Amino acid sequence: MSTFSGLNAATTALWAQRRALDVTGQNIANVNTEGYSRQRVDLQAIGGSTIPAFYSTSPGIGAGVSADDVQRIRDAFLEGRGHTEHANSARLLVEADTLEQVETAFREPGDTGIQSLLSEMWDGWEDLHNSPDTDAARTQVIERLETLVGGLQFSSASLEAQWKQTRENLDVLVKDVNAAAATVAELNKAIRVANQAGLPANDLSDKRDVLVMKLADQVGATVRPGQYGTLDVVVGGMALVSGSNSYELAVAGPIDPDLITATDKPRIVTASGNYPVAAGGTGGGQLSALNVLIPNYRTQLDGIAKGLADSLNAAHATGFDLAGNPGGDVLGSLSGPITAASISVVISDPKLIAASSVGPTAGVPALDNGNADKIAQLRQQVTGTDATYRKMIVELGVQAAVAIRNQDIQAVITTQVDAARESVAGVNLDEEMTNMLSYQHAYSAAGRMITAIDQTLDTLINRTGLVGR
Repeated sequence: MSTFSGLNAATTALWAQRRALDVTGQNIANVNTEGYSRQRVDLQAIGGSTIPAFYSTSPGIGAGVSADDVQRIRDAFLEGRGHTEHANSARLLVEADTLEQVETAFREPGDTGIQSLLSEMWDGWEDLHNSPDTDAARTQVIERLETLVGGLQFSSASLEAQWKQTRENLDVLVKDVNAAAATVAELNKAIRVANQAGLPANDLSDKRDVLVMKLADQVGATVRPGQYGTLDVVVGGMALVSGSNSYELAVAGPIDPDLITATDKPRIVTASGNYPVAAGGTGGGQLSALNVLIPNYRTQLDGIAKGLADSLNAAHATGFDLAGNPGGDVLGSLSGPITAASISVVISDPKLIAASSVGPTAGVPALDNGNADKIAQLRQQVTGTDATYRKMIVELGVQAAVAIRNQDIQAVITTQVDAARESVAGVNLDEEMTNMLSYQHAYSAAGRMITAIDQTLDTLINRTGLVGR
């Protein structure tokens, strides 16, 4: 072993501990940086020669320390779990928010809710039963019908506006996903080039992981490792990013809720080939709102409007107005079939209200109040409009409560997974301070070792072999 080999070992120690200190400083500087993963210098002992030779032997002591590799501390399994839980949390959050907005559209419970408007309308018929011969009682029936119809139309318009807003949000989301996927592909390319050249790419990997987590939130993206540190991003079994190539998504389907059919619904597809993509995350929640949640309550509301019109018109037809004529339709449609959006009051003359259940005698109309009472009693029907509406509101309340509860549970799970991820990849200042002191003392020791070797060599070179003094 060379006399000067100790200097080389001490020099590698100085360089390794200095680099370890640099990395520790980088960790401390980025303690609050989003997506930053703590780094560690991989210290490896430089061993003796492993190739035997007749005139080349190793004493087995080694030649110092190597600190060429700086590792990024990350747990791939926890990252994958994080992608899954973030996607589930984002989807449940959208569904819970959707149901809360649907509840707002019906304004229940409250004085402006449809249930209250129904009660006031039936009360109007009760008042007409008490005073069938007054124009005031007849007029207030029409006014309360107008108010009820306005409430139905408002709720329908609110649901339609919510659907269209969600559809627009989905378009914006997909555009954002395409931009993020293109950036991930560019980072993959840079990371691959850096790794092939033996250069560090930890900061690039951190930026990429932040974007991948964003894609998991947006569309439920997952990853699979590729060559030279690259990652492939997959959404619903379809590749969104493959190496340095990215593929765009698009939104297909109608932009009007009235145009939805069993075979043509809003959906996320590949921009090339138009293949359906089973998205999760926020996109999956928005698709659920567009195709299931909002259309379900729009359909039920339309059924309630149609049922109200049918029952009211049928009962009104059995009575007679002030002129002794059979009652006509009270509720109809502005255009097409009767829905919550198109329902309207088609009677405007109070004298046409068929409050009497007795026809004219010898051409003289009767002022009986039986039909008004009959109509007022429709509110008591087990399968009537009121019962159907109350059942829908109860179901909506239960569904919203379950959705909010599921979202709260998922939020706890996601928080726990994030905490586990942070415990591995996050910067702990106490740990970094401990490492800094350790590297500092090691650096000082290596410097002291060089001083000792220098003094030894000085004695060997300058003071050994002096004769006669």
